[in-house]
Amino acid sequence: MPKFSERSLSNLSTCHEDLREVFYAVIKHFDCTIICGHRTQEDQDRVYHEGRSQVQWPNSMHNTDPSIALDAAPWPIDWKDRERFIYFGGFVKGVAAKLGIALRWGGDWDSDFEVHDNKFDDLAHFELIVDLER
Repeated sequence: MPKFSERSLSNLSTCHEDLREVFYAVIKHFDCTIICGHRTQEDQDRVYHEGRSQVQWPNSMHNTDPSIALDAAPWPIDWKDRERFIYFGGFVKGVAAKLGIALRWGGDWDSDFEVHDNKFDDLAHFELIVDLER
């Protein structure tokens, strides 16, 4: 059975309990890695300037504490294997739905089940759908 590395566990520990619940369920069936959870201002500024994020600090869902977003990938990572990321994204969304946890995935931002209509693909990104005004 797959299990998280120490690095993945550390990254996951920075995330909201609902994200942890989803990914502890995912790892039972699908080997994956947690690339990042919470991002500091320095981290967010770096990924923004590298073009890997569309938003600056503090506007990313990764910038909350605990983080309501994380980046995860199927293991081993092959960034060129779009189909595997899409399969993984669907698997994660299915696990979350079964748990009653609403997630948005960066491969289908508008959740219309169309994976070719994004202006910005972020296939490793998952975030809780939450009301931040509460």
